[in-house]
Amino acid sequence: MSITTDQSAAPAAIRVELDAIFISLELSKSAWLITSLSPGATDKMSRHTVVGGDIAGLFVRIDELRSKALARTGRLYRVVSIHEAGLDGFWLHRLLDREDWIESHIVDAASIAVSRKRRRAKTDRIDGETLIRTLLAYKRGEPRVCSMVRVPTSQDEDRRRIGRERKVLVDERTLHINRIKGLLFSQGIRGYEPGRRDRRERLEELRTGDGRDLPRHTKAQLLRELGRLELLIEQIKAVEAERDAVLAQEKAALTEPATMLLGIRGIGPEFANVIYSECLSRHFDNRRQVASYAGLAASPWQSGSINREQGISKAGNPRLRTAMVQLAWLWLRHQPNSMLSRWFQERVKHNAGKRKATTIVALARKLLVAFWKYVTFGVLIEGAAIKAT
Repeated sequence: MSITTDQSAAPAAIRVELDAIFISLELSKSAWLITSLSPGATDKMSRHTVVGGDIAGLFVRIDELRSKALARTGRLYRVVSIHEAGLDGFWLHRLLDREDWIESHIVDAASIAVSRKRRRAKTDRIDGETLIRTLLAYKRGEPRVCSMVRVPTSQDEDRRRIGRERKVLVDERTLHINRIKGLLFSQGIRGYEPGRRDRRERLEELRTGDGRDLPRHTKAQLLRELGRLELLIEQIKAVEAERDAVLAQEKAALTEPATMLLGIRGIGPEFANVIYSECLSRHFDNRRQVASYAGLAASPWQSGSINREQGISKAGNPRLRTAMVQLAWLWLRHQPNSMLSRWFQERVKHNAGKRKATTIVALARKLLVAFWKYVTFGVLIEGAAIKAT
């Protein structure tokens, strides 16, 4: 009997020690599932559903939980909430965080340990309970329980839109260019470049592979594709002009690290904007966190006598990772005398010219860490050339 009493009392003692009401939010478009665990209640978690986006209903439920805990224990407890990073972004976290009595957390769902069974049960109910248990362990200070998201400021989040919108527009431009070339290739026409300014004039001069004029409906479709392509080109120019204006304003005020990156030879406005807005606008404690955020950290597999590398984790920011790999290739061209370029050449030479792709990823990781040290501590990359002022 004493054993049973100890087991039931332990979780309640932990909850009273942590001095809070713990809630998890499972967010979807139609409904929000609120799972809660309160001091003085039974070990069973309570659940309540509100309409998706119903902030008033959410606060009504939280007030009810606080009132019931007050009636049971005579104390008014603060609330600690958790929800997964997803389509809702950060607006709900900012709304909850405005209240002095609410402590809000956003967790990276991929960092939470789950059952490794081949067919594990997954429901919103189970996920809500898992989030509560994860939050309890996190607040107790257990290491490596999960990875909480560091929420950017609304200004930094808004600035990201410039680089991300440009990436979407460039991808759409490539799609339309390839579609135009594919339509012409089916007619035996090669060498037409839709990106040129005289695209429409050259289209009128084209003849099929067997000497005919372009078919009427095919030509009409090509003209519509050109119209969409021209619209995308204009929108890309507008986004790039907005990006350059922001960089020029920061350069004049000497307030942002992006202007420091622009001073390095080989780094233009696009790379400077992406590296700053996607990475260096955040705070990092050490170089390992920088590499991990970009998904460029190593992922070893060790078990008993087995010890092998699986390559980079690819668990971080994909836009930043892509930009850094591209920049690594350009770095070799524009900064051949830098210490990192020499390291790359010696490593490739040691491997007899093989494994360049693997080594360039390692160079990208070293470059990102070097940029972080440069904008944070002022440590310039050894041998790096600076643009003439």
